[in-house]
Amino acid sequence: MEYDYIIVGAGSAGCVLANRLSADQSKQVLLLEAGGRDINPWIHVPVGYFNTLHNPNTDWCYKTEPDAGLNGRRLDWPRGKTLGGSSSINGLLYIRGQKEDYRYWRQLGNAGWSYEDVLPYFKKSEKQERGADEFHGSDGPLSVTNMRVHRNVCHALIDGAEELGIPRNDDFNGAQQEGAGYFQLTAKNGRRCSTAVAYLNPARHRANLTIVTHALARHLLFDPADQRRATGVAYAVKGERREARIKKSGEVILSAGSIGSPQILQVSGIGPGQHLRDLGIQVRHALAGVGENLQDHLQIRTVYEVNVPTLNDEINNVLRRMMIGMQYVLLRKGAMAMGASQVCIFCKTHPALERPDIQFHFQPLSADKPGVEMHPFSGITLSVCQLQPESRGRIAIKSPDPEIYPAIHPNYLSTPLDQETAVAAIKVARNLANSKSMSKFIVEEKVPGLQVQTDEQLLDAARNISQTIYHPTSTCKMGRDEMAVVDERLRVHGIEGLRVVDASIMPTITSGNTNAPTIMIAEKPAI
Repeated sequence: MEYDYIIVGAGSAGCVLANRLSADQSKQVLLLEAGGRDINPWIHVPVGYFNTLHNPNTDWCYKTEPDAGLNGRRLDWPRGKTLGGSSSINGLLYIRGQKEDYRYWRQLGNAGWSYEDVLPYFKKSEKQERGADEFHGSDGPLSVTNMRVHRNVCHALIDGAEELGIPRNDDFNGAQQEGAGYFQLTAKNGRRCSTAVAYLNPARHRANLTIVTHALARHLLFDPADQRRATGVAYAVKGERREARIKKSGEVILSAGSIGSPQILQVSGIGPGQHLRDLGIQVRHALAGVGENLQDHLQIRTVYEVNVPTLNDEINNVLRRMMIGMQYVLLRKGAMAMGASQVCIFCKTHPALERPDIQFHFQPLSADKPGVEMHPFSGITLSVCQLQPESRGRIAIKSPDPEIYPAIHPNYLSTPLDQETAVAAIKVARNLANSKSMSKFIVEEKVPGLQVQTDEQLLDAARNISQTIYHPTSTCKMGRDEMAVVDERLRVHGIEGLRVVDASIMPTITSGNTNAPTIMIAEKPAI
């Protein structure tokens, strides 16, 4: 069979495309997913990411190359490897970014991508628990609900932010982003609402939609008479080689994410010419920007011991852990219905700034990183990331073999601004902890520790304790300059029949969590 659309990757974007494109019964749609079905029960439990992260059945388990900005450390870079992709293993936090993010995309020459242009697609995707209004939709597939787990220490942090002049904000996706309040979650009735649940499940029984799991894309296929026209995808299902082709008017759509999409392009001969030739790959189209412009939010995880019980105490106690499980099984409530963070704060490191430049994720728990053992004390985590980093990295394949992971070079903290913001962010975290409302709970700053005081010490601490917050973007950026990979309609420059639709097309990273913008990106070209 020839298809009208072949979608590579059933993740946050791919599931959206599969639903919207197959709604036209006259179109044949093939959806290829390298992972398996989303049958692992932990996928559907909001805090299940503790069991799906670092699990090779649900996570690609990427690792970065040693990074000079992190004193040579390598970081784990989890990405979803199942239906729903990273929306099946993420923290469920629903943040769209700032209006200025999209207006800047438009200023770069990308017609149709200003905030006013993309807002209708955010609304189209959303089933907002609070109802529809100027900024929100209530008829979409993606359930967005209020946080149902509140603790006194969470309330205290919001009060402490107000003491510092940060306003309370009950809707970070509304009139303004700046402020302190509770996250909303992509959840419904205490269960995760991934794009597989929201978009793919309602469409999976359509006769014109074919879903193939465990299907690893090996490379793109091209017209022998026209090497600049994509005609399909070569893939393997559990080692068995197969090919799928599109109709003459059809399209191949890469939705494999900010690592997978540039990797597929590069192994197919589309990318930085000299690098591909050095690996013995025939260069079909030299496109210098493929894999370049990599951006991520680097989080600095400050940890405090407190004088009230936190999830550390509950998780580290067998009986309490069983009670948490029973509460969730019977009521779909409690700690297991939480997202990755409870309180969100968007604020400025300097009052002269026009918009927030840092974001806090607050958790009433502490560990060295998500998915690992909790600390043995009553701990909280006040994690902070820079929203608009200047540092740029790259993704570069190491081999023509698609089963060999590419090299990931994030290049964190490589500019003076990023370094200054990291230092300032830790100082803001300390100001929050020292506020009147919060200080009554604080026993001790565990990480980085009060022995770290000078700017040089704070920067070195940031290099040593920071982790990714799982927001890689921009490796196939949209634009018109010499490093752009796709145009404003997400068509790959210089190649017919090929688009990229996922977070990799962002010219610059959005100011906040990236799952909601990725869903919007897929909604937009799917009309």
